Amino acid sequence: MESVIEIRGLSFSYPETAAPALRDINLSIGRGSFVAMLGANGSGKSTLAKHLNAILVPTAGQVLVDGLDTAEDENLLPIRRRIGMVFQNPDNQIVANVVEDDVAFAPENLGVPSEEIRRRVDSALRQVGMYELRMHAPHLLSGGQKQRVAIAGILAMEPEVLVLDEPTAMLDPRGRREVMDTVDALCREQGITVVLITHHMEEAARADRIIVLAEGQVAMDGTPREIFPQAEQLKSLALAVPDGSELIGRLNAAGMDLPMDALTDEECASVIWEGLCH
Repeated sequence: MESVIEIRGLSFSYPETAAPALRDINLSIGRGSFVAMLGANGSGKSTLAKHLNAILVPTAGQVLVDGLDTAEDENLLPIRRRIGMVFQNPDNQIVANVVEDDVAFAPENLGVPSEEIRRRVDSALRQVGMYELRMHAPHLLSGGQKQRVAIAGILAMEPEVLVLDEPTAMLDPRGRREVMDTVDALCREQGITVVLITHHMEEAARADRIIVLAEGQVAMDGTPREIFPQAEQLKSLALAVPDGSELIGRLNAAGMDLPMDALTDEECASVIWEGLCH
């Protein structure tokens, strides 16, 4: 798979702290992939996310986006056109009093022609399922709807990569599901590369690949079916496993012999049923 982001020997230290936040990170992120990043508080995952569109630049090493070095000033605008970021609180990203005006804000600032802005706004709102609410006031929307408007505002810039830093942390279960269904569709149907920072294991299970950070380093890297069966290692890193995986692990500890690579509730139920029948 062609890489869209290359991270080479990335280390980073905040001026006010002695210990480095990131230490010798080497990663390649494939174009069109869905990558989830997990880690306990302080593991460095949000710091790493901010390096992807040059909010932060390395103390040592390189981050390359389509071959563009994030540390070079002349690359800042083209990198930020390629990499869009969505944060935890959608209220911090919504700037207008009408949904479609908010989505138009970024392309207007980029000098995109009016007709093209109209096309982009309509397209972005349709992609996130918010077109019918385009004339609504954002403050009247639910948390999940606001976050989808925030995502639409990034999509109107037509990025190649969408980086989401715990976008569902402030949402209820329904809002989380709305946002994750939207993100999943953007990757699977639109081919947008997704990098998701999350602490929800069920969200990470949707990804093609999971990267686990601990103390500023890559501790684990693999598919969900490779990562989640390693329950003891995840727990040693102060991380949980999906509820279904936890249940299967407990049943195995009680004497059953069930495969540990089931991810969804349906897969877990099927595995447990097969085990009980045999």
